Amino acid sequence: MVTIKTEEEIELLRENNLLVSATLAEVGKHIAPGVTTLELDAIAEEFIRSHGAVPGFLGYGGFPNTLCISVNEQIVHGIPSSYALKEGDIVSVDCGTVMKGFYGDSAYTFAVGNVDPQVAKLLQVTKEALYKGVAQAKAGNRVGDIAAAVQGHAEANGFSVVRELVGHGLGRDMHEDPEVPNYGMRGRGPLLKEGMVICIEPMINLGRKHVVFEEDGWTVRTADRKPSAHFEFAVAIRKGGADVLTDFGIIEKAIS
Repeated sequence: MVTIKTEEEIELLRENNLLVSATLAEVGKHIAPGVTTLELDAIAEEFIRSHGAVPGFLGYGGFPNTLCISVNEQIVHGIPSSYALKEGDIVSVDCGTVMKGFYGDSAYTFAVGNVDPQVAKLLQVTKEALYKGVAQAKAGNRVGDIAAAVQGHAEANGFSVVRELVGHGLGRDMHEDPEVPNYGMRGRGPLLKEGMVICIEPMINLGRKHVVFEEDGWTVRTADRKPSAHFEFAVAIRKGGADVLTDFGIIEKAIS
């Protein structure tokens, strides 16, 4: 069931999502060769709690950490560990908060030092696909318009789109209706209405689209072990277009 948010609720969601952006910026400052993903997780938890919120992922469905950190061929839901980042890695950091009864949820894929040119292109195209999806997130369009925009841009650049994992509604729960796939047909799917809040999150693979669910019960990786990128925005649906509640500008300023 899709819930329409009031203006007050959208502002609480914006507050959460700006905190997620600030948390990702803080984490991004520390991403470097030799840093472990558990160290990044601890930085995020302390930052979130110091700003009056609690980690949205910690304990969610039994997840053991504050961040989902997915390195290279890991697509999403990677568990922080003693793995030390290496030059040339890419690392998707997915973060959630809970504050004042609402959730924030966003993800950003960081390059560790200099990465292979084709991997750098994957990051660029995945982020571009996100923005193309966001451009379709307006009242009167359908979820399929977002999906087709993401898929079209990714595939036109020679990359593949993950099918098994999708975006979602966001509110008092982290995963609400509707589901927001990254593939589909224009004009299909649920109608977008003013006041809906959704997360759009392209998960794009350098190689083939097929995935493997690891035995830890969480981590999803590419079947061919080629890198995958992941970027995520929370947006409120408006008549004139998307009202983006996430701010990548905070992150990109921090890591520039």
